[in-house]
Amino acid sequence: MHIHILGIGGTFMAGVALLARAAGHEVTGSDQGLYPPMSTQLAEAGIDVMEGYDPAHLEPAPDQVVVGNAMARGNPAVEAMLDRGLAYTSGPQWLADNVLAGRWVLAVAGTHGKTTTASMLAHILIDQGLAPGWLIGGIAADLGTSAALGDSKFFVVEADEYDTAFFDKRSKFVHYRPRTLILNNLEFDHADIFDDLAAIQRQFHHLLRTVPGSGCIVHNAADTALDAVIAQGCWTPRVAFNGAAGWHVEPLSPDYGQLRIRQGDATVGELNWALKGAHNAANACAAIAAAEHAGIEPTAAIAALGRFHGVKRRLELRGTPGGVAVYDDFAHHPTAIRTTLEGVAASRERGRILVAFEPRSNTMRAGVHEATLAASFEYADRVYGYDAGITWDLAHAMAPLGDRFQAIDDVDALVAAIAADARPDDVVIVMSNGGFGGIHDKLLAALADRD
Repeated sequence: MHIHILGIGGTFMAGVALLARAAGHEVTGSDQGLYPPMSTQLAEAGIDVMEGYDPAHLEPAPDQVVVGNAMARGNPAVEAMLDRGLAYTSGPQWLADNVLAGRWVLAVAGTHGKTTTASMLAHILIDQGLAPGWLIGGIAADLGTSAALGDSKFFVVEADEYDTAFFDKRSKFVHYRPRTLILNNLEFDHADIFDDLAAIQRQFHHLLRTVPGSGCIVHNAADTALDAVIAQGCWTPRVAFNGAAGWHVEPLSPDYGQLRIRQGDATVGELNWALKGAHNAANACAAIAAAEHAGIEPTAAIAALGRFHGVKRRLELRGTPGGVAVYDDFAHHPTAIRTTLEGVAASRERGRILVAFEPRSNTMRAGVHEATLAASFEYADRVYGYDAGITWDLAHAMAPLGDRFQAIDDVDALVAAIAADARPDDVVIVMSNGGFGGIHDKLLAALADRD
């Protein structure tokens, strides 16, 4: 069967392509650009990716077109697909029909931490011999790829609330029908498709309606927005984390690199691991609880997390030229920015925290977080903001930081400013959910050239 994927460039649709190829299909794709780790994986899988959306990419006619949610009416390939009467479906629907049907789906939903928590959960299942499949919006060091079919009934999926396709405006995750569901947290995001938090909560409740009574919902007890979703009706047993009555941690080190894992009043075990921050400790609790529902003893899950090495672009160390540690981080929401920087600050013994920040997400570019953005950088010593292409005044929004902030509208100039400022033992964190003009490699080179 020949499957052509329109909009193959994002992590989700690239993952769908990898799964289709692993299932034995001929797979091709079209997109304007690819995130480099995804392009490498697709090439290694023998998937031909064509640049742009030329209708000729659909010749000869594929057996099925799988349409990504970035595709819209007016796109020449979309119009050709419709005019020719080609068979088509959405990425989430293809996944549901061809991979998830009949399997024990463990889904991870929430505004923050989906990729990391899903990677933790998949790692635990692999470590304990359950041979799961997975589709995750990132690449965990221990998994090596963003998607795999697996060899068992278990499948871990990052459950995104973004819309499905131009012809299906429901959230992606309503297609997945999980048996085990993690609800990590919930804040307003994706302002390009949701009017307010209530609109997102409505989609989350649609997800809750699909979880069977024999399933399990693992939910963040400290999140009132999730409480409101559950209050709309829940027909599935629940397990809480991030609260004293459920799964929670006692930090044994300021950076949360050493933890005591507790369930209610009982101590279950201790975890010494590579990750930092209270947010990752909460993610670990969620993963442990979900793994228990799949049959894994919590002590075994804790031991497995001690062997977990994190996810690319989630505070990923890219190099230490000249004694300056350069990290890449996907944080693109004030809460994620703050928790990440807080964790770094807690683990820092000396040196400063310098941040290169690009407000790139649709919600950020729309200025939704303008009023709360500056406060999220409380733990940064210096912030360099990339002021390009946004409709609001970044310098004004960051004015509360005073001379700790500098707006720069050119990536090369931003790199030069950081390279001039950084000193040995400093930490530089690049925060963006995109490529940021190749800033990572440019910054590593500029810092190395100083020696």
